[in-house]
Amino acid sequence: MKEYEAVWEIFNQCPNNQMRDVFFEELSLDDPEEYLRQKFKGKEVSWEKTVLEDGTLVFDIQASGIRQRYTFTEI
Repeated sequence: MKEYEAVWEIFNQCPNNQMRDVFFEELSLDDPEEYLRQKFKGKEVSWEKTVLEDGTLVFDIQASGIRQRYTFTEI
């Protein structure tokens, strides 16, 4: 199991509003993708995964029509 700092961003859908909700948490996970499957269980969801050079995992998510991003950085 690995330790991650997770940043969850929920982008605002209102025009001309650049603010977003941002949540931080520390998680112990075997598989960040399984964590996301459980978190968004029952919702219409798709995501694009990007692995950065430092190993950070970035998931750009569409869940029930809302754009979100989850970033997992190993600590």
